[in-house]
Amino acid sequence: MKVRTSIAAALLAGSMLAPVTSFAGQVPGGASDPDIPISGKDRLYAAEQFSNTVSVSDPSTNKLLGVIKLGDPQPGNLSPLYKGQVLVHGMGFSPDHKTLAVVSIGSNSVTFIDTATNAVKHTTYVGRSPHEAFYTPDGKELWVTVRGEDYISVIDAGSFEEKTRIKVPSGPGMQIFSPDGKYGYICSSFNPETVVVSIADHQIVGHVKQESPFCPNIAASPDGKQVWFTLKDIGKAQVFNARPPFDLIKTVDTGPITNHVNLVNNNAGTFAYITVGGLNEIQVYRTDNFEKVATIPVGNLPHGIWPSGDGTRVYVGLENADAFAVIDTLTNKLIANIPVGQAPQAVAYVPNAVPEGDGTQNLMPLGKAGETAHLKLEMKGSKNQQTATVTLFDQGLTQVLQAAVTGLEPKKPYVLALSEHPDGSGELQGLSNFMTNPAGSAIVNAVGPIRQIVQAKHKDERRYLVVASSVDGKPTKVLQVQAD
Repeated sequence: MKVRTSIAAALLAGSMLAPVTSFAGQVPGGASDPDIPISGKDRLYAAEQFSNTVSVSDPSTNKLLGVIKLGDPQPGNLSPLYKGQVLVHGMGFSPDHKTLAVVSIGSNSVTFIDTATNAVKHTTYVGRSPHEAFYTPDGKELWVTVRGEDYISVIDAGSFEEKTRIKVPSGPGMQIFSPDGKYGYICSSFNPETVVVSIADHQIVGHVKQESPFCPNIAASPDGKQVWFTLKDIGKAQVFNARPPFDLIKTVDTGPITNHVNLVNNNAGTFAYITVGGLNEIQVYRTDNFEKVATIPVGNLPHGIWPSGDGTRVYVGLENADAFAVIDTLTNKLIANIPVGQAPQAVAYVPNAVPEGDGTQNLMPLGKAGETAHLKLEMKGSKNQQTATVTLFDQGLTQVLQAAVTGLEPKKPYVLALSEHPDGSGELQGLSNFMTNPAGSAIVNAVGPIRQIVQAKHKDERRYLVVASSVDGKPTKVLQVQAD
């Protein structure tokens, strides 16, 4: 007994003196996979919703190389003869890192792109309003959440054809897989239920209760122990056991417009990084004790997030800033920004995407996709109390307006409107009616020549963005006004 105790003490002492070594394996791979140091062969992608582009960046230099044009902005994409993609949004990549799968919500499509050449290999059309797509760990199937319906479209990775459908609760939001290839985890955007599906036979084998119906994003840990998912409507993240009985482990309060989550292994441990759009920040949690260890301000409306192949960096798509925020995961500091296209949504980091050459074929300059204007709203009578970020995405003579609004009463009707005067007084003209979620926030959209109005040079022609309470769909009391 004494000998065993001495040996144990010696081993413990040795482990305490030994240098900390890097954890291997980054999502979506397993913990036994080797880390892949950042290099010029890697590529960083963003799916951009309003310019209908995919941006391609070199993470070794933090430089944008160009964009892959999948479609046109408005009004070109309104034509009945239009053949391009609309609302480029979701993204996944194959285990061999050779293919990028890009989901376009408005055109019900999955576009398969060769990562080495940026060329479109095939486009597959699926059901109404697909949201996200990801490959099974063996690379044989691509599962697509068809959020406008009630199934997963399973596409054969070789033929690009749909081979079967998996019936799930309506509104599947996203799916991700256990690294060992046993399970697919599918959260819902319309129902408070995540299901677990056996990859081998496509049968549901588990159910997890969501605290709310709106889950946009889900991630599985490389060690095969945890699954994290976000709840955008109530501002929370939940964690459950990745193995049977798939029981809930933890619920974390994050904040309004909680978007995506991803997991990172580095020298300091294993961490969950969560984008909180309403607070314009990233929250970082340990995965062992769920302690929040960092809050990182990053810019307007952080959305998608993905780590580098070695876990030393995390890349965040800033939806209302048209940029990547680059974060050092050992210091949790913002170290760079990379310009991208309009309203980046899903993000993917693909190590060794370009084994040879410069990987710039078939890329186009950012051009119009980089043209935006940015505004802020604040509580009326409360200077510097920011409540909304507003971006006007240039579409030619018109713009797509997107406002990330916070600080309102939950589940109440409001109107985004134009007022005659900066303080919100005078006549109000409604732009968009909206209902806040349970966290008192909302993403609000409108289309028109809005920039020309809110930035008009002549005082008599200028109008100001406001948020007002709503009675019978008409704006009444002004609550938030455009900041100077």
